[in-house]
Amino acid sequence: MPVLAGGAESEAGIPKAPSDERRPGAMEELEHTCPQPRLTLTAPAPFADETSCQCRAPHEKLTIAQARLGTPVDRPVRVYADGIFDLFHSGHARALMQAKTLFPNSYLLVGVCSDDLTHKFKGFTVMNETERYEALRHCRYVDEVIRDAPWTLTPEFLEKHKIDFVAHDDIPYSSAGSDDVYKHIKEAGFLCPFSATCRSAWSCRAFPAGFLFPLCSGMFVPTQRTEGISTSDIITRIVRDYDVYARRNLQRGYTAKELNVSFINEKKYRFQNQVDKMKEKVKNVEEKSKEFVNKVEEKSHDLIQKWEEKSREFIGNFLELFGPDGALKQMFQERSGRMLQAFSPRQSPTSSPTRGRSPSRSPSPPWVFNKSSPPSSPKAASASLSSMSEGDEDEK
Repeated sequence: MPVLAGGAESEAGIPKAPSDERRPGAMEELEHTCPQPRLTLTAPAPFADETSCQCRAPHEKLTIAQARLGTPVDRPVRVYADGIFDLFHSGHARALMQAKTLFPNSYLLVGVCSDDLTHKFKGFTVMNETERYEALRHCRYVDEVIRDAPWTLTPEFLEKHKIDFVAHDDIPYSSAGSDDVYKHIKEAGFLCPFSATCRSAWSCRAFPAGFLFPLCSGMFVPTQRTEGISTSDIITRIVRDYDVYARRNLQRGYTAKELNVSFINEKKYRFQNQVDKMKEKVKNVEEKSKEFVNKVEEKSHDLIQKWEEKSREFIGNFLELFGPDGALKQMFQERSGRMLQAFSPRQSPTSSPTRGRSPSRSPSPPWVFNKSSPPSSPKAASASLSSMSEGDEDEK
């Protein structure tokens, strides 16, 4: 491994730069005045022609390892991402978020191509360039917007904006007669920062001029695409549902001329809108009728349930009153027993004393007649009753 003139060598075998103590005035040469990353998001990102990097120090490109370790606050890693950004959506924002967070201290520059370049190499856009510029300025991850960005990146452009790395998805982007417009960036290497051709004040005799540093070749950093969302997908949805959107905008007050709709299609769309209104009304009536029927069913169910409860209660009360062991039967039995007891009182005990009668014969009620000698006539019966009453008085 070649060693620098000073003999400095890193642990991994990579040469170290000479210390600033070896060259007087180095701190003044390397003083940076780069714009700092935005700490607050209370204002849109500036344009590059309004606020540009005016570093007094020469721009020394960083390796990926150096950038990932972190750089001084006054020297953020300048990352560049470009695109059309038509119909700005979450896929665009996620790609810019990845580019912004590639390194601990990064300054994200976003290049936006103009309408002329876009219409020439890609096609017609929905949003014009001014609208696309403003959409990027209000993205939270963007620190600076470069208007009228080139379609293919050139060394002059990279040097002008002091770009360290270019961030884009790794899928080949074929355009302008090239299989991949980022191919030369992906294959580009860093000039050894210690070579004789480096713009720094350091001198190094260990490597020849133009030597590509082996462990940090390339300034392209890939990002991941967001599946399921793209500008082409959104335009495809609009084209697929063109009739729906045309009818909606006609209903909102746009004219057929503004929508580029023919007279016949305009009448057709308006008629369809009227049909849809009628369908909506019918649907509303059906929903209301269903709600009414559901309410009636709920009320009828409640009424039936209450009727069943009342009928069970009525049947139970009826059975308690008129059943085989009901209260009415018991009451009737008690009353009948009392009546029978009133008509037939209990007999005297056999041991009770009797006067003027045989102890073997028990007195019988006066209304009990001798079955062997019934009264011959009512008069005889009345005479016998009177005689019985007289006999009772004698006993008393």
